[in-house]
Amino acid sequence: MSSNRLKQLYQFLKERPEDEFLLFALAKEYEKLGNSEKAKQYYLNLLEKHPNYVGTYYHLGKLFERAEDFELASDVYEKGMKIADALGDKHAYGELRGAHEMIDFE
Repeated sequence: MSSNRLKQLYQFLKERPEDEFLLFALAKEYEKLGNSEKAKQYYLNLLEKHPNYVGTYYHLGKLFERAEDFELASDVYEKGMKIADALGDKHAYGELRGAHEMIDFE
């Protein structure tokens, strides 16, 4: 378990509680540790507080796909594509679109 990494991230978060990168890093760390529920909480919190942090949509969508919740994954990718398009982020849009097209609803 990477408790040292979590401790470090939480310490940074105390100093900068609204830092979107730290929230994202915590979500990814929990994902690495196999705690999908905690990762999902951080991703959802990030989307609520920082909806323009485009990378969140891809990673949350993938989390939903691994849980075989393809409808939620699809919704997340679609919302992310709208945000990426509005921001002019063609790279993120392309990644989200590609992920969305690969969803296997069967």
